[in-house]
Formats: sequence, structure tokens, C-alpha cells
Amino acid sequence: MSTLVIVESPTKAKTIRNYLPKGYRVEASMGHVRDLPKSASEIPASVKGEKWAQLGVNVEADFEPLYLVPKDKKKVVKALKDALKDADELVLATDEDREGESISWHLLQLLKPKVPTKRMVFHEITEDAIQAALDSCRDIDDQLVRAQETRRILDRLVGYTLSPLLWKKIAWGLSAGRVQSVAVKLLVARERDRRAFKQGSYWDLKATLEQSKNAFEAKLVSLGGTRVATGSDFDENTGQIAAGRNVVLLDETQAQALKQRLEASVWSVSNLEERPSSPKPAPPFTTSTLQQEANRKLRLSARDTMRTAQSLYEKGFITYMRTDSVNLSQQAIDAARTCVEQKYGKEYLSPKPRQYATKSKGAQEAHEAIRPAGSTFRTPQETGLKDREKSLYDLIWKRTVACQMANARQTHITVSIEVDDAVFKATGKRIDFPGFFRAYVEGSDDPNAALEDREVTLPQLKVGDTPSCTELEPIGHETKPPARYTEATLVKTLEKEGIGRPSTYASVIGTIIDRGYVHPLNNSLMPTFTAFAVTDLLDKHFPDLVDVKFTARMERTLDEISTGEADWLPYLKDFYSGDAGLSGQVESRESQIDPAEARTVDLDDLSAKVRIGKYGPYIEAVNEEEGEEAETVRASIPLDVSPADLSDEQVQVLLKQKTEGPEKLGLHPENGEPIYALIGPYGPYVRLGDKTEENPKPKQVSLPKGVARESVDLEMAVGLLSLPRLLGMHPDTGAKIKASLGRFGPYVVHDQGKEGKDYRSLKKEDDVLQVTLERALELLAQPKRGRGRKAAKPLRELGKHPESEEPINIYDGPYGPYIKYEKVNASLPEGKKVEDITLEEAVEIIAAKASTKKKTTRKKSTAKKSTAKKSTTKKSTTKKSTTKRASAAKKTGTTATKKSTSRTKKSTSAKKAESEAD
Repeated sequence: MSTLVIVESPTKAKTIRNYLPKGYRVEASMGHVRDLPKSASEIPASVKGEKWAQLGVNVEADFEPLYLVPKDKKKVVKALKDALKDADELVLATDEDREGESISWHLLQLLKPKVPTKRMVFHEITEDAIQAALDSCRDIDDQLVRAQETRRILDRLVGYTLSPLLWKKIAWGLSAGRVQSVAVKLLVARERDRRAFKQGSYWDLKATLEQSKNAFEAKLVSLGGTRVATGSDFDENTGQIAAGRNVVLLDETQAQALKQRLEASVWSVSNLEERPSSPKPAPPFTTSTLQQEANRKLRLSARDTMRTAQSLYEKGFITYMRTDSVNLSQQAIDAARTCVEQKYGKEYLSPKPRQYATKSKGAQEAHEAIRPAGSTFRTPQETGLKDREKSLYDLIWKRTVACQMANARQTHITVSIEVDDAVFKATGKRIDFPGFFRAYVEGSDDPNAALEDREVTLPQLKVGDTPSCTELEPIGHETKPPARYTEATLVKTLEKEGIGRPSTYASVIGTIIDRGYVHPLNNSLMPTFTAFAVTDLLDKHFPDLVDVKFTARMERTLDEISTGEADWLPYLKDFYSGDAGLSGQVESRESQIDPAEARTVDLDDLSAKVRIGKYGPYIEAVNEEEGEEAETVRASIPLDVSPADLSDEQVQVLLKQKTEGPEKLGLHPENGEPIYALIGPYGPYVRLGDKTEENPKPKQVSLPKGVARESVDLEMAVGLLSLPRLLGMHPDTGAKIKASLGRFGPYVVHDQGKEGKDYRSLKKEDDVLQVTLERALELLAQPKRGRGRKAAKPLRELGKHPESEEPINIYDGPYGPYIKYEKVNASLPEGKKVEDITLEEAVEIIAAKASTKKKTTRKKSTAKKSTAKKSTTKKSTTKKSTTKRASAAKKTGTTATKKSTSRTKKSTSAKKAESEAD
């Protein structure tokens, strides 16, 4: 008996084959095999003249969807039909969520199997899971299919009804979507808050104190019995202290005077408090929390996180990655607790197994959290994974293991120190037992570094002690505007508000970036002027569609359809049809929307108008110089100027550059060419020479970050245009050392030609135009560090290697202490303590580990060659058998039935409208 198993992807097919018995053939559908039409050319001739044909949904016949096999899927469908002819049984093994259920249903509709058909579901690709799934197959869940179909139809109705309106009224190629438009509105609202923000300033004092030769810091908290103002006391709309706050607001003069008065006074400890706390580990990952942490720790976008997680799942490394559940199976709990005991010891285990309850009301996708697959968890080092996949697996492994670890125990220490009528406070934190911190600290990519950061040591103090003040420094502060959303905080907000599904957040964020509604800026999401225009139009004319609560209720109804609590057809009719429905609203309001008004972005306190044009946003102002006719002047807005920061001063500079040409700084001292300061689409820059036919691309250099265009003079411009600067030759290699500006800012480089280039970023205090050879050598001598990663401190320094004279140290790692020498890491021998290891023993241990490494590499290389040979043989055999089947098919005259489709000119409009990210 032969069985055909269909999954979505070739990777998943390849992994699953290893766990199926003989006689099972696995093929991939390559995702969905049917969908609504995406262009006019896909619409069959029989319905092309119908009013609803462009929608792909027959709104006049109970919202019947028009499903078609896309052109690029016809070969796939034919191959699946051919494979089914040789099968005695069909098993549909697509993913276990609504999308996977829908793919299986579409396959069933297309293939029309005459053999027994089963639906197989599993949430991890391991031998045990696949065998269990084979033993407990079921039928397709029609309610899940209907829920997914309703969601797809709803998204199509919103996208294809509103998007054409945006093209007419604002700009071509824009889109609206049920979830994406609400996400954009959240970003725009935050940007408006930033624009309305008024900055406040305040001062306080920081004291450096010393007790028993141990220094510590304390901060001024009250004066004359009244609390000193902090940033939280200010009103963001006025920049002044909020009404009703009884606080002391110090300015610079008052802070300096207070410093003079307190310096000579006696400091005395008046109170000391110790407060214990016991933080608990976070639950294992859901789709949403994985996206948030991967963005914070690994700087991965939601889209990249999901692609990487999908690959890990299909290769059998993790469980299914689209889930709202934090539940762990007993198998997973046992595996995690075994890991804890083996890697950290029994004292790090939680007293009882931890089981987490899912709080999300709509949670109903996969039934288990994201975790390493299998009944035993492979450590990241054992997987053989690399780069992004290894980093993400490491994150999942740590979070899962940590959730079965003991609580951390820490003590917060607060010391009050009085001096005259002022009170200063010093705070400390002592980690009494690291617990789960040993494996995982939320928001930090290095648990060991995080432990160091979390501990703030204070000297032994008691009430009545009189520490000496060694330094008293007045410090000025300015309040900061509300932070922009990052991908992590946007995902968190969407989930909290119940908007969309976590499994779709990656595509939602990807869509709003691709459509030009968002400009990623230093890991934050900056909404564009176009986002403002679209949000304003939708908010004014279709407020429900961008209302957070309305969208959340819509999401709950879709969930209720999946459980049978709500009926899909009445809901769609109510949403779309009739005068109050979306279609009627668009029809009645289209004539009320003035395109000129829709293209204008209203920004508070800005004298010029901001409009959305064919080539992007621009400013428009009337130039009314005395004695001359009024003239309308327009100038493009650079991409890096945010709606929150656009000011009248910037507007004047852009308009002046447009009317009078670029500002001329002077002539180059060597060649006499003019040097200009300009603002372009990517920000301010300097340019050497005029644009001519002979010189269409004159040399130009962007200004370093933090340098304002107004501060650039001729000398600085000449220096920037001379980059890269040759600083001299390296004393050891004789190779050139240069200073220049790059994508990540100013840097120095040791250029050794074929040997490669060694880069170091310049520090804040360094000037790329002034840095010397000596300073460059100093920076190049420092060890290279990863971005944002803190160098770990050794537990013990053993000394230098007798041959290379490179240091050999002992470090504390996630799995206990280890010896490190160059790129070799070796665990301590069993029973040996850190203090017992000598330099000679360490050299032997390292040599043994290095030789093992070489052997493993050779074995892997040989294995690869042998696998390659087998693979070639398999391919050859497959080719022969395929040829035989093809000729047999020809002889019997068997052909796949093809549906005739009228070929018409592709409609770009319909293609652009495909905007429903969720």
C-alpha cells in the first residue's frame, strides 16, 4: 500500500520523510494552491463583465469567493495530481493552524481524491510526534476553514474597496488594510504626541561619597523637606511642572549655589532599608513574545524572525511557531528540567514543575508554546546551526529552560544621607541567588553580563555613619518626548489591544514598511508624511475602520466564527452591504473628499503646507517679497526629516535652497572649485563643484551624525571632501592606516591589502578630521567587540600561553566555568574547581580540545563528501523513474484536465489593491 503525504514546503517534506515508514511519499504544495484573483488577467472570461469580478468575491451571491489556481502553481497542482494516481491513500499534513487547515481544504477541493483521505496534524517534526500524528488522524475542521475564509474575504473587501479611493484622492499605489491601517494610526498618534511635546529642563546634584575607602554615588531627592523635581513631574504639553505637584524645581544657578553650600557640610546616613524580592522567570515563547524578544535582543524584524522560526520548525529543531499558547507538554517540562539539572545543578530547579496558563482570550492556534523540539533538548552548540538560526534557537532554548528554573533572589538597598536641609539617596542591588538569571534575562543577550549589570554594590553602611564627599556635581536634565514604537513595542500593543493575530504581525509590519507608511530608524518605526495623510482621511471619513476597539471587536467575532459561536454570512452582510456597510459608505463619501485637502498634512505650528505629491512629500509656501509678484514655491522634504521634527527653520532652509540655489561655503583652496552645503533626500551634505555635462556627479559627502548644516564652514567641508585621510603606516605591517566616514559613522581602518582590513569605530570624543596615527593605533590595539555586547570578565587569569604568549583565562559560562584560549573553549575537568587549575594543566586541556576539534572537522568534511555522492546517485535514480512514469502516461494518453482562462491585459490597479496583510 502506498500513501501520498502533502505538506507545504520542500524543507518540511525533506525532514518528515525521515520519520515515515516505507511506502510513504511526501510532496510539497508550496503553500496555498488556490487564492482569490490578484489581477484582471486571472479573472475567467465567464465572469469578467460582472461588477464584483475585480473583488474576487461575489457580494451578490452570499459572498462566494472566486478561487483560482495561480499561474505559478499550475505545475505544482499537476504534479500532485499525478502523484495521487499512484497512491492508495492521501494524508494532508499541512500546519495545524487555520491557514494550514485552509490549505488542506483547498487541496481536497482541487485533487478530488477517490482514495481514503486523512488530516494529520503535529506541532513538532520529530519521530515520536510524527508517529503519534499518524495514529490519530482526523477529518478537516470545517469551522476552522470557514473562519480563515471569512477573514480572507473580509480583508479583500476592505483592501479592494478602500485602496482605489486612496489612489484617487492621495497618491497611486497606496493601500488600506483591516489591521495595517490601525497599526499605522497608532504610529501616527505617537508621532503627533512627539510633535506636541514641549521640553522641560531641571537640575539636581550627584554626589560621589566614600566610606572605608569604597566609593559610591548618591542623588539629591529632597530639599527643605520638599521633593526635588524629576522628569515625571512635567506636563508634556506645556514643558512646565504639572498642576498640583509640590516639588522644588532647580535651575543651573540654584544648583551651583546649592553645591557651594553643601560641599563643606557633614554628610550623615539617616536611614537604611533592605527590601528582598524574588523575580520569576517569564513564560515560554508565543509568536508575539518571540517577535518582541528577537527584535530587542537580536535586532531581527518580525518578518525575519518568522522566516527563521519557520525554517527551524521545518528542520525539526523547534515546535510550531504560530501559537498564542504558553502551555508546555509534560514531555517538554521533563526535558527542560533535565537540562537545568545537568547544566546548572539541582539547586537551580524550581521546587515544582511550572505550568503556565494562557491569558489571551482568543488563543486557539497551536496548543503548545514555542520550544525546542523533542523529548530531550539539544543545546545550541549541539545543533550545528549557524548565524541567525543558531541565535534564534539559542533564545528559544534559554527561555524554555529558564521557565523551569528557581526564582532569583535579590535584595534592594536604599540608603538616605542627610546634609544640612538636603537629602540624598543611594541605591544598591545584591543578587543573593541568580536562579533563572543564570540562563536567561529578558531584554539582555548575555545572561552573565546582565547579572553584572543588575548588581549595584554599596559599601557596608549603618545609620550614623558619616561618609566623606569627594565630588559634588550639578547635573542638568531635559525631558524627552514619548518614544517611537519599535517593532517589539508595536507587536506588544497590537496583541494587548486584540488587533489582528500574532501570526500575521510580521506581514503587517512588512506591508506598512513596503508601502512607504513607515521609515525604519535606529530600530524604531517613524511614520512618514504619507502615513499622516492616509490616517487623516480614514479617521475623518471611515472612523470605525481605524478605531482600535472596533477592530478588536471584529477580531473577536472572527474568533467566534471559528468556534461556531457566530455566523459568518450575516456578519459579512452587515459589514459590507447596505447604506451603513463599507461599500455604501465609500460610494456616498467619495464625492465629499477633496483630493487637494486629502493630500495636505495638517501639522501644528507650521507656517508652510505639507502636501503628498507624485514623487513624495513636499512643502509649499507663498514667497511674497516686497515689490514682486507672489510666487508659490515647492521643495521636497528629505527622507530623514520626521513629521514630529519638521520646523519653520528647516522649511526656510529648504525653500531658500530651492529659490536661491545651494549655499556656497567658498572655493576649494587647491583647485578653486566651489563648495556647497545642501540638504538632499537623505539629509545634509557638502558638494565639490557644479553639476555639468562633463561632471554630472560631483563629489559629495554626508555630514557626520550630530553635525548641523549651519555649523559647517569651509575648513570642515574641505576636510570632509578629502576623506578618506591617510594617517600613516602601521609600525608592524607597514600597511596604510586611514580615517573615514561610513554607514555606521566615523572609523579608522588598517588596510593590509590581501590580508584584509581591520576596522575600529571612533569614539564620541574623536573627530574624524583630527584623529592622529597614535590614536588610531591605540584603537586598533583594542580587542574587537560585537555591537552592543559587553566583554565578559574572567573568573581567573592563569597567565600567557608558553608558545604564543596569548592569555589563558577561566570564564563563567551558562554551563559552568570554562577555559578560554584564542578561539578554543574547554570545560573544566570533572571534579576540578576554578582555583585548582594551574597554567600547565590549562595548556594540556586546551591542546586536547584543539585536537578533538580538528578530528571533528575532518570527519564532517568526509561525511559531506560521502553524502554528496549518495545524493548524486539518488538524483540519477529519481530521474530514471520519472522518465519511465512520463512515458507510461504518454502511452495511456493520460493528461491533466486544464481549465481554460481568458487572457487579458494585466491590471496593475487590481494588483496594487492586494493589501490585506491580515
